[in-house]
Amino acid sequence: MLASCIVTEKPNVKWEDVAGLEKAKESLKEAVILPLKFPQLFVGKRKPWKGILLYGPPGTGKSFLAKACATEANGTFFSVAASNIVSKWMGEAERLVRALFDLARAKKPSIIFIDEIDSLLTNRSEGENESTRRIKTEFLVQMNGVGKDDEGILVLGATNIPWELDPAARRRFQKKIFISLPDHDARRAMVKLNLGTTENDLTELDFDELAVKTEGYSGSDIYTLTQDAIYEPLRKCQHAKFFMKRGENFLPCSPSDPGSFPMTLLEIPDPEKLLTPPVTMEDYMIAFSKIKATVSQKDLEKQDEFTTNFGQEG
Repeated sequence: MLASCIVTEKPNVKWEDVAGLEKAKESLKEAVILPLKFPQLFVGKRKPWKGILLYGPPGTGKSFLAKACATEANGTFFSVAASNIVSKWMGEAERLVRALFDLARAKKPSIIFIDEIDSLLTNRSEGENESTRRIKTEFLVQMNGVGKDDEGILVLGATNIPWELDPAARRRFQKKIFISLPDHDARRAMVKLNLGTTENDLTELDFDELAVKTEGYSGSDIYTLTQDAIYEPLRKCQHAKFFMKRGENFLPCSPSDPGSFPMTLLEIPDPEKLLTPPVTMEDYMIAFSKIKATVSQKDLEKQDEFTTNFGQEG
């Protein structure tokens, strides 16, 4: 059952696909790539990191960084969710946790990635369910318990609410990296990455303006914004009443354009001959009216407070 957690196909996300987050990438390379490629460097008191916690607002790239680790690392990568661990049978969940770490030890070097780790390792409280408490205890013992071999295993966790983690779990993550909202240069790079090879007539000044206008947006928000802007040319085709010929192809146009003739999208004789207009700055302005930033100032303040007390900037 746990074998399904092993990522067998690489996600094909390279480090250069992650815009910004230089300190976070540096820490992950230090923890994941270097021990695998240069094991001779990690001898004596210099030990590889055993636990790294990525935390920050939703949509800032925590899971994306984990995908880059899965692509770049040559070890066994486990992607674990609460559904892989929790069971309705008494004692089954603890056995699954133990089996997960035993499997990771058998296939080491291994990376165990747990997304939304707060669903498994929240604060232990007086009135909580006994089975939930036993899962947490087993997890903590396996991560760093007496007589447990943790050589060659890295536990990588991601959460949006790090302050809800149990203090013992927080202690076991030696590095706690804050994945913050992207800065100006990262936002500019994200717009370009999300546009990809889509035909557009944006200039370098337009990209600078978009980087300014997306201040406060997360990486996920910028992706959604760009997707909406990319869809605008399709909407123009859908609503167009006039088309013009460009070689053998059809392009939507206004009635005043030379060579225009009345036609709707569904009347085009060969669908493969349809051309879409390039993405313009105007398309982005329309997208801005619909796509807003999703991260609140209150949430950012709580993340900053946790970083001040326990974490480090990514």
